[in-house]
Amino acid sequence: MLKNKIYILILLIPFGISSCGEYQKVLNKGKVEEQYAMATELYEAQKYNKAIQLFEKITPSYRNKPQMERIQFMVAQSHYNVKLYTLAAYYYDKFVKNYPKSSKVEEAAYFSAHSHFLASPVFSLDQKDTNEAITSLQNFMYKYPESEHIAEANDNIKILTKKLEQKSFEIAKQYYHTEDYIAAIVAFDNLLGEYLGTSYKEEALYLKFKSAYKLSVNSFILKKETRIKEAVKAFDRFKRSYPESDYMPELIKLDNILEQELNSVIALKTETNGL
Repeated sequence: MLKNKIYILILLIPFGISSCGEYQKVLNKGKVEEQYAMATELYEAQKYNKAIQLFEKITPSYRNKPQMERIQFMVAQSHYNVKLYTLAAYYYDKFVKNYPKSSKVEEAAYFSAHSHFLASPVFSLDQKDTNEAITSLQNFMYKYPESEHIAEANDNIKILTKKLEQKSFEIAKQYYHTEDYIAAIVAFDNLLGEYLGTSYKEEALYLKFKSAYKLSVNSFILKKETRIKEAVKAFDRFKRSYPESDYMPELIKLDNILEQELNSVIALKTETNGL
């Protein structure tokens, strides 16, 4: 059995070498028509990397010719299928712009938006591509409201928005952990204002209060009263939103400390004014 497999493999080796040789011959010295035929054949055989090289060769020769519409779409699809999503989006966008009346324009518009979605990086990296993906998906939904891809596009937007939400929360949390409490308070407010239904709301309100608490108790006397009152407001907001939260026992203790601190500040102010 093993000998048979080895024998078959030996027979296939020359065929592989021959195929590779034929490809290189057409790629480097073939006529444009031969390159086009082989590129299409390789595309249909799902050998996209090799097809891309041939498409790049023939593109200048077919510019402004009827075949170019098909070539541009296959180029975009090839890049999509080898997971070069940024390039795929670029070529799909180019196709949509160049062939607005094509029967494949809706398909190209969707795959452009989906390529942007797939190119979106993990939340910890720069989210420029994520914002572009959301815009692309929204534009697709606006232009093709009856498309069969609407539900999937909606789901993709939710995934991308969740990623931006997580990014926003982690930035705010980082400010808190590096003890930049003013920046943390602003960042948590931005998160809560931009993502009204955020799943991070409880923890965001908790850390915002703790940021306000630490800022106030460590403030100079001239700013202390104002900052304590802001911290108390943050606590009251948390208490209204999550009265049964596991954080409440800790926050009640901190709120009591704030009350004592505030009474001390007011007493000192009264004593100073009396002098």
